[in-house]
Amino acid sequence: MFEYLKAEEPTAPPGQRPPERRVVDVGYIIDAEKAGFIWEAPRAQQRQTAVSSHAKSVTYCPAVIDYEARLFEVVAPIDVQLRIKLDDQGKPQLINALGDRSQIRSKHLGQMVAVMPRKEWRHPDRPVIQFITPYIFVADDVCWMNQMPPFNSYTGRHWPGLMIGGRLPIHIWPRPMMWAFEWYDMSKDLVLRRGEPWFYMRFETDDPRRPVRMVEAVKDQRLVDYMKGLNSVTNYVGRTFSLFSVAEKRRPPRLLTRKQDAAPGK
Repeated sequence: MFEYLKAEEPTAPPGQRPPERRVVDVGYIIDAEKAGFIWEAPRAQQRQTAVSSHAKSVTYCPAVIDYEARLFEVVAPIDVQLRIKLDDQGKPQLINALGDRSQIRSKHLGQMVAVMPRKEWRHPDRPVIQFITPYIFVADDVCWMNQMPPFNSYTGRHWPGLMIGGRLPIHIWPRPMMWAFEWYDMSKDLVLRRGEPWFYMRFETDDPRRPVRMVEAVKDQRLVDYMKGLNSVTNYVGRTFSLFSVAEKRRPPRLLTRKQDAAPGK
């Protein structure tokens, strides 16, 4: 089994607390075969707040500051208005509601998003759609990523359902991310605006005091070979978390290669 890259334990004089350990690097990769420029880099969650001169303002609350500093966001790549309805056989149909006025061609929209089979829904009356994204996240330190809806961003629009979040260990299970949505009210459209928060990420490490730094990474051959082991496993087994022990044993010592450290042409 490989050894995780642990931070060096800092030292301090007897009786004094050691200084904080180093940050945890989380690498992101935008693995798009085409139209890669529509996908923006993940970023720290951004809030538009007015400057307050009051010392007790929420703006200066250390608990709020630390909480929001640990949220990262991915923004929507396209402007789209989606509608869903049932046909005469009760089969759900996903519709590009703006038709010819839509900025994205329906053909290409169909390559990005699909309705999940009814038997895979959580509720028989709530369709689930799924977007394919090119985002891959990887870490060399023990790190679990939580994918969450953008609950801390106000747009004035409400989605007609719930984004389905998830949690996975990106140090042993780096894979392309999906964006899944459970449609509660089919009488309302789902409207996404390019550049607006689409989902959040929060990372859990072996020490909750350690901050996370997002860095651009590369999908080098070492990572490609490792990801072959987890690719499409859901088509063969259920409860894929049972394979984590196998992934740990077969993981090389390093998977994260920062783009700035990669050799030219890699």
